[in-house]
Amino acid sequence: MRPLPDNKQNNIISLLLSGTFVPKIQSSLGVSTSTISRIHSQYCPNLPKNPPGCPCKLTAKSDCHALHLITSQKADTAAQVTRTLKSITNQSLSSHTVKRALKRAGMKPVIKKKRPLLKKSHKQAHFDFALTHKDWTLEDWKKVVWSDETKINRMGSDGRKWMWKRQGEGLSDRLVEGTVKFHGGSLMMWGCMPWEGPGFACKIDGKMDGDLYIKIMEDELKESLAYYNKQTEDVIFQQDNDPKHTCKKAKAWSKSKSLRSSNGLHNLQTSIQLNTYGITSREGWESMQPHPLAFWSFGRGYRRNGTR
Repeated sequence: MRPLPDNKQNNIISLLLSGTFVPKIQSSLGVSTSTISRIHSQYCPNLPKNPPGCPCKLTAKSDCHALHLITSQKADTAAQVTRTLKSITNQSLSSHTVKRALKRAGMKPVIKKKRPLLKKSHKQAHFDFALTHKDWTLEDWKKVVWSDETKINRMGSDGRKWMWKRQGEGLSDRLVEGTVKFHGGSLMMWGCMPWEGPGFACKIDGKMDGDLYIKIMEDELKESLAYYNKQTEDVIFQQDNDPKHTCKKAKAWSKSKSLRSSNGLHNLQTSIQLNTYGITSREGWESMQPHPLAFWSFGRGYRRNGTR
């Protein structure tokens, strides 16, 4: 083997001490990796070796900035972060490099949840609602009558159903959710719930508009209040901001009956009195059978489609 010139050997040692990566020394001086490794072991035994692979293009500062872009909602995806970092560092970057940096920082990609859009005015309304009611006592909350609509499926939930299976287990009846046309049907129910207990429920056929909503309040709401010896002026009627609840006709009716209505936070709503008995819109028709008290008005034969 031909001896390596002294000047080239000194250049290799100098580059190793400066922290230059082996691939770059190899390409610049035209020497093999084994030669560089031998010189490293012979002349620089205490010098730590560089980590294997290509050097990371992103510095610690760039990693921190990428994390800031995500957490401050200035970027949602790795591709958006990549474009921003390219304009700052003036170097070529791939989205895979940014993804690895985000994963090192403890981030992971997830699917965004779909929820009603909250504008600045909505957030301010939520804050005002909290300030208004922060000093309410238990007696104040006892005056509230909660109301809402809910969908009850005849056959199970609209959402996913999870099962446990062994690794490599084939498809079987246990792992299959049977479906039928039109999902087996469902019920749309309206109901209310004062402090004392559940009110009357009402089955809704077809689409509910402002006129039908007023009829429901005329009958089911007033009868629920009468059952507990209450008057409309004694309660605060809580409902969400559905257009049929806030239409001019509904507001005029509430005003004529001296009914104080509150279109407050929807997440403070209960999902009508059916939930009191363990019934939710995610459960099936079978869950309704053990709870006859939740079907006072349904048992009386009320079917709301705009007529009695």
